[in-house]
Amino acid sequence: MISDALQASTSVAEDVNIPSPSRAPIYLRDWVYGGIDGAVTTFAVVAGVAGASLSTNVILILGFTNLVADGFSMASGCYSSTRTETEQYDRLLREARQRINDHPDTEKAALARIYAAKGMSGDHLDAIVESVSANVHDWERIIVEESYGFSPVKRLPLRAAAHTYASFAVFGLIPMLPYLFGLGFWYSTVMTGIAFFVIGSMKSAWTDAIWWRSGLTTFAVGSIAAAIAYAAGYLIHSIVGS
Repeated sequence: MISDALQASTSVAEDVNIPSPSRAPIYLRDWVYGGIDGAVTTFAVVAGVAGASLSTNVILILGFTNLVADGFSMASGCYSSTRTETEQYDRLLREARQRINDHPDTEKAALARIYAAKGMSGDHLDAIVESVSANVHDWERIIVEESYGFSPVKRLPLRAAAHTYASFAVFGLIPMLPYLFGLGFWYSTVMTGIAFFVIGSMKSAWTDAIWWRSGLTTFAVGSIAAAIAYAAGYLIHSIVGS
């Protein structure tokens, strides 16, 4: 009977695809997030300055200032938000453990409801509940993740911040590269447009979106932001110049 129950619980666990907390985290979202912001904000600076007909030196000074300051701000925000999420997850784990210690039958019933919602029933449901509840760490983790929607794979705050800043710097540098080689605004526009498309295409690696459609969407959003910045710079230059 015990071996049958264990075999049933293993089969059920495979059927519902219970994620393992030991899987390595993926930081692609941080690269996409940092890359989009880096390309958009830096090109917005370039477009605004170009619209105002200011010199290349001004573009480079403001552009590199944006890379350092805004990039650090982005990384700090990523670190704080990721750490807050981790601290919240740890707090909910402690609360779940306390409830398991104080009211094990109630929490076991909650566990049964979770797997019943996944389609389990009868002996299979009983087997998986007994198997999971035999390990308090698995028990509390599944309660928290299923009840609050947390991912079983936790991203490290410092590493997430580092990936965000690196992506911001890499893609944020692209709009300024033409100016470093004595080229002009339209070269910067083309290169940044390609960067927007590449970043958007990267998103399709962890979404259901078609890669080229995701790329075009990001390209459109970035183009709108650049156009607004260019128009604002041109308008301000017209007003001040007059």
